[in-house]
Amino acid sequence: MCHNYAKHFFLSIGLLTTTGYISNAQNATKENAPYSRYGLGEFRNPLNVALKGMGSISTGFASNYLVNTDNPASYASLKLTTYEAGGEGRVRTLITGNTTYSTGTATLSYLTVGIPVGKNGGIAFGLRPNTHVYYNMNDTADLPALGPTIRNYQGEGGTNYAFLGGAWRYKSFSIGANFGYLFGTIRNSSLLKKQYDTVNAFNSDFSRFTKVGGIYWKLGAQYLTPLNKQVSMRIGATASLSQDLNVWQDQLAILYRSFQGTSVADTAVNESNVKGKVKLPLSYSVGAHFMHTDKWMAGIDFSATNWSDYRIYGAEDSVADMSYRIGIGGEYTPNATSIRNYFERVSYRLGFYYGRDYVRLQETDINYLAVTAGASFPFRRSTDRIHTGLEIGTRGTQTAGLIKENFVRFSLGISLNDKWFIKRRYD
Repeated sequence: MCHNYAKHFFLSIGLLTTTGYISNAQNATKENAPYSRYGLGEFRNPLNVALKGMGSISTGFASNYLVNTDNPASYASLKLTTYEAGGEGRVRTLITGNTTYSTGTATLSYLTVGIPVGKNGGIAFGLRPNTHVYYNMNDTADLPALGPTIRNYQGEGGTNYAFLGGAWRYKSFSIGANFGYLFGTIRNSSLLKKQYDTVNAFNSDFSRFTKVGGIYWKLGAQYLTPLNKQVSMRIGATASLSQDLNVWQDQLAILYRSFQGTSVADTAVNESNVKGKVKLPLSYSVGAHFMHTDKWMAGIDFSATNWSDYRIYGAEDSVADMSYRIGIGGEYTPNATSIRNYFERVSYRLGFYYGRDYVRLQETDINYLAVTAGASFPFRRSTDRIHTGLEIGTRGTQTAGLIKENFVRFSLGISLNDKWFIKRRYD
């Protein structure tokens, strides 16, 4: 009976996290993200900082000196070995009812290495966070057996992705694939505690630890065609078919009581290493980029994921049937070969994106939008760059008692280029 009650209590979180108030009592240094409660958490943007600055338009993007891990077909365009690293600082303001709460954090975004292979190939490998989970929410109620109570919902953890990819180009057509291991641990907890120590009744603490591990892959293709002597167009597409990953869960339910100076605790449920599957759904994207030599580029992207197929241990979650994202953006470099004016060699970027999140609550979609900006600052007489990116946007709604988020994200990255495996012409 206690085991069934524990499962019911976990399922009820889907409703109650949206009607309570936000708590920062436990860890004010972590970013409180209430919607990270669902699925595998809140997805992190996997792109390098340069792409983030122009609306994250990545499907049709390829560069000789930057690694676009979102479309592995782009690796065939690499001309130099490229090392990339980036980090992100995030601040979000959560609005629910009459309560407003600001929270934020700074994290590593990616570590990537790209290597050209001959004239028509390339490989890349790296490590990046995939999803992030951290939430801390409270709800109050007056229950018959306990009187006034506080219900607290907590979660933390996330998943990461370590990958190796390769690409090959034939004339104007490139294909590529990423293969990697997606792994991580997520904790979800719910606590029910009476507010006053005058009732001889048990409090409860239910915790679930989910470990994820499995191979995840993605395919990509790009095609480059000239439109005139100076302008060309590159179109791209990616696809990740529905894939199953392994999961292992530990569940723990503890009932405890503190009454008139006496403390009693009892473990009602203790299940370890229960193996199952999480089914990740089909995801795809299409995009186009237009380029004018070294002067400017502009593009548009569309991506979608069929979340109606998502399952964990065969059960559904509070997710939408379909999530999607539309991004537009561009880049302008006044004079990439300027010697006298440094800022003419800086690349300036602007963008915009809009979409529907994969979380759906109270029969209400969670939409988001943001404007982006950025710049890349070259090292002197080098293709190395310092990249900056800024995103300002909003997510969610206060309709149906949900939570609205206003966010600001600042990204900083670096790309370094070197020559490997290039035959010397002179000794």
